[in-house]
Amino acid sequence: MDMAVKKLIRPKKGRKIAGVCLAVANYLNVDVTLVRLLWVFALIPGGVPGIIPYILCWIFIPSE
Repeated sequence: MDMAVKKLIRPKKGRKIAGVCLAVANYLNVDVTLVRLLWVFALIPGGVPGIIPYILCWIFIPSE
């Protein structure tokens, strides 16, 4: 049985800012708009719950 290995990678095409939401959406196989909306809702209570994880993902998720 050949199982494909999923990798969390920020693609170069389709990015809006850093490609973090697109990488997460591709990895989870969900619509990128849903991931972007969830990240925006995490920013509403003051920014910290959403901006720090975003920056960390930007740093640690490799680019294509």
